[in-house]
Amino acid sequence: MAGRGTPATALLDKQRVAHTLHSYEHDPRHESYGLEAAEALGLVPQRVFKTLVAEVDGKLAVGVVPVTAQLDLKGLAAALKGKKAKMAAVADAERATGYVAGGISPLGQKKRLPVVLDASAPEFETIFCSAGRRGLEVEIAPADLVRLTGAVVAGISA
Repeated sequence: MAGRGTPATALLDKQRVAHTLHSYEHDPRHESYGLEAAEALGLVPQRVFKTLVAEVDGKLAVGVVPVTAQLDLKGLAAALKGKKAKMAAVADAERATGYVAGGISPLGQKKRLPVVLDASAPEFETIFCSAGRRGLEVEIAPADLVRLTGAVVAGISA
């Protein structure tokens, strides 16, 4: 798996976590990065998760939800024992994670942010999320994602 070169893939290799990388040709005209991944890889969209950066009580945090859902900001705040959440500015998200929007991975972020994984993820044996680049997804067991990111699992999708 080495040589695909993102901090996310480097972390997975270093921790020797079972995973599979799936790449596809990213179309910059596609309206949704996550739905594009599901379509390109022939997946049920509920198994493909997007990584969204929000501010909870003024501090950045990550919500990982199915691409078919919206991030429930109140649910995210509650999961992190905060009061208020709002979406982070794209520039702030990119600066904190080291990834570009549409390719933000919950793994291998520049600054380790609190992560909340939607409660629907454990329903699947494996889920797909960004491997740190547009057009590159990683297939991983939800339990491994939780372990590597220190994620809280909660109902955060709307």
